[in-house]
Amino acid sequence: MKRAYFVTGTDTGVGKTLVSCALLRAFAARGMTAVGMKPVAAGCEPHENGLCCEDVENLVAAGTVAAPREWVNPYAFEPPVAPHIAAAQAGMEMDLGQIESAFRKLQNLADLVIVEGVGGFRVPLNERQDTADLAVALNLPVILVVGMRLGCLNLALLTAEAIRARGLNLAGWVANRVDPDMPLGVENREALERRLGCPLLGDLPYIQSDEKTIAELHLRLDKLIWDT
Repeated sequence: MKRAYFVTGTDTGVGKTLVSCALLRAFAARGMTAVGMKPVAAGCEPHENGLCCEDVENLVAAGTVAAPREWVNPYAFEPPVAPHIAAAQAGMEMDLGQIESAFRKLQNLADLVIVEGVGGFRVPLNERQDTADLAVALNLPVILVVGMRLGCLNLALLTAEAIRARGLNLAGWVANRVDPDMPLGVENREALERRLGCPLLGDLPYIQSDEKTIAELHLRLDKLIWDT
């Protein structure tokens, strides 16, 4: 059975790529073919074959099937700025229809597609649409990555509210301890467990850059809401 999820976060730098890659590896360990997608990437670096994004390369490495880069990452920009500004500087406007077309092609390649959003849930993509509109266009259940640090309670609850306000299913959330020194981390996680109203899929410890491949060991796929 084909499955796909949209991974969003409470902010930028909260570990969306880490969790997306962990999901790809965890599903692959269950025998599913899997492919990742990052529709929009900013802060890319020039490469002989075009712009290269570390997040995109990590998603490709975590998947099990090969796919054209233009499907995996339809829009790539060099400046590390908000994507709609980067697009405007490049003299273009992002088209959600092009992203949806690439997503459908990826669906034909694998049992599972993990789509990683850009920044938080409401990051603008053009003058009229944002990442929330992209999630609605793809009509996917959403997995929320919460960067566990000071202020995360408000950000997580507001994001969950925004996801549901768009009529999307919040299939689960992941606590990612981006701040190893966060006081009362357990108490904050428990507060979100009581309030978010969806399964906690994993409580990731603070993970160093050379330990990223262990993240999937902390995920509980059995807690995902499958009938979405």
